[in-house]
Amino acid sequence: MSDRAFLSTRKGLFELERKGAGWELGASHFLGEPVSIALPDARDGTLYAALNLGHFGVKLHRRDAGGDSWTEIAAPAYPLKPEGSEDPVEWKNKLVWALEAGGADEPGVLWAGTLPGGLFKSCDRGDSWELVRALWDVPQRGQWFGGGYDTPGIHSICVDPRDSKRVVVAVSCGGVWRTVDGGASWTVSSTGMRADYMPPEPNENDAVQDPHRIARCAASPDILWCQHHNGMWRSENDGVQWQEIKDAPVSNFGFAVAPHPRDGNTAWFAPAEADQRRIPVGAAMAVTRTRTRDGGRSFEVFRTGLPQTHCYDLVYRHGLAVDDDGNTLLMASTTGGVWMSDDAGDSWQTISATMPPVYAVRFG
Repeated sequence: MSDRAFLSTRKGLFELERKGAGWELGASHFLGEPVSIALPDARDGTLYAALNLGHFGVKLHRRDAGGDSWTEIAAPAYPLKPEGSEDPVEWKNKLVWALEAGGADEPGVLWAGTLPGGLFKSCDRGDSWELVRALWDVPQRGQWFGGGYDTPGIHSICVDPRDSKRVVVAVSCGGVWRTVDGGASWTVSSTGMRADYMPPEPNENDAVQDPHRIARCAASPDILWCQHHNGMWRSENDGVQWQEIKDAPVSNFGFAVAPHPRDGNTAWFAPAEADQRRIPVGAAMAVTRTRTRDGGRSFEVFRTGLPQTHCYDLVYRHGLAVDDDGNTLLMASTTGGVWMSDDAGDSWQTISATMPPVYAVRFG
């Protein structure tokens, strides 16, 4: 069970601390600066923070275990675009959208997903980064396009705890991609997904899918959950094939999904109204949880402690997390609401309603 959590927000990185039976806001870092995502590395206690400083570019900082000070380290950077390239994408890092640690057997290895769709790998705790050219150079990248941003981006990176060379990443909008050799080669792996925003003929094209978020069950690593633009999906074979989860209550649209760390049949979602509104359904917040007893094919809906009138909070891709105990959940919104549950989502406690817009939450 964690005693600390982190909120990456438009105006800094904030810590939450467990105090007795509740949680309280603690220290802040980079106050006033946009922190796109943070990574508490369980392997050695290091904390990483990615900043998006607009005109001054993307920055990355590291704080060692037990330390109080931050060190600026290298940020993922694209190579120069070859002369005469017909690639319309600007080869420039505009955002670190995903930041993940390598496996327990890979000390110092980090992965970063960026806009405009590049995956980077570091083998030295972020002191240097290399663009994973095997994925950047796939022919299908020419079909990728932006979802919420003008350019495509990698927002989900799932390392297999059994084999660190097996990694699944998700691109909006570019589908799901898998490697089994540490990134030397990649296979598009969105079979079963559907893109209703496309014309009928290409709507099952693997390379144009918009998985909003993909996450892996730590104890059953072959099980992956996906909140997609057009619904919810689950894979039982490491993302090779996907099965649609139908008849979801409230809404099958949303951005976030958080799998139970030990139960492959349980995951939490934060439903919302699609496209035009991007608000909670009926302006009332809810969290849904799959029922483990029927293999995750039906849901329970929870509202206790969540605002039920005039609520317009949107929970974004990294805005929902579950702790290793499987009972403690943290949720935050782009309107600055923060909620915690200590009973697996059955009920929620408001931590704050006045935070800056929250991009990502994490236990650590």
